[in-house]
Amino acid sequence: MRIKTMMLAAGALHLSLTAVAGGARADEKTLYEAAKGERAITWYISHYSSELAHDVGSAFTSKYPGVEVNVVRTTAQVAYQRLSQDTNAGNANCDVFSSTDIGHYVALKKKGLLARYVPENAARLSPEFRKHSAEGYYYPTSAGLVLITYNKNLVKEDVPRNWPDLLDPKWSDKIALGHPAFSAYVGTWVIQMRKLYGWDYFEKLERNQPLIGRSINDTATMLNSGERVVAAGPSQTTLQSAARGNPIGIAYPADGSLLMIGPSAIMKNAPHPNAARLFVEFLMSPDYSRLLVKSQGIPLRPDVESPPGLKPLSEIKVIRPTDEEIISGMPEVIEDWRDVFGN
Repeated sequence: MRIKTMMLAAGALHLSLTAVAGGARADEKTLYEAAKGERAITWYISHYSSELAHDVGSAFTSKYPGVEVNVVRTTAQVAYQRLSQDTNAGNANCDVFSSTDIGHYVALKKKGLLARYVPENAARLSPEFRKHSAEGYYYPTSAGLVLITYNKNLVKEDVPRNWPDLLDPKWSDKIALGHPAFSAYVGTWVIQMRKLYGWDYFEKLERNQPLIGRSINDTATMLNSGERVVAAGPSQTTLQSAARGNPIGIAYPADGSLLMIGPSAIMKNAPHPNAARLFVEFLMSPDYSRLLVKSQGIPLRPDVESPPGLKPLSEIKVIRPTDEEIISGMPEVIEDWRDVFGN
């Protein structure tokens, strides 16, 4: 009888772990027990700064002791290149892949490299984010806005009210931008502006001689220094800088603030599949959204309030190209951008 009981228990455990590894839903306790046996995950991440990425990893381990997060933080293109090199060499290093470039996920899914998993927490995301998934292969785990940012000391009552306001000659030599060849945020913004106003928008914008950096985050540095006074800038970095006492602020364009979605996916050959699933559940949890809010980020959950100084998405006009428009349009706008603004 004792042997039979042990065999039944072992069989139940095998079925439980098989269900988890196969992509079925599992309760948190079962998933955690399986993850503890794997002890760690490796996370390729480009959503955040290194500091915030490590904070996320530490928060996960604090909640789930015994499961460490190996954070590999790079830019989106470098992360994808590294993942491609792993795949070509037959190495399984990455468990969870988090990029800001939606095209990466489309390519990985097409190649059959992503695992399908339906997180319990996916159904609890805010409605704005629930639709940004692909049949269980990737889910939104980060969000940001591209809106009008400005130096509060140098721009008082004439803050631009919409995107065409930046074309006014009064902003000549006063605008800061990033570059679409380096920043997915900027590339997506360019695609959306082209969609709304045609490519003429950028030919007119060039006449105002904007100062162009690489990352969209460079715009905050330009505004802080007073080198430029208005920008197409990111909400999170700008508000983080303002929280440190810098004189910069954000304005919501009447024609729409661009919503950026940063997904995460579990690799099909993940060496720690159960820990990876538990981590993706965490990336959609209230604890994670509260951590984002502390760094001036947008919470993914409706039960977590937005940070001070940032309106909830439900209170502003949000715009975003379709995934198909982003994927097909990115190479085009980078080439056209260089024709107008140079490399």
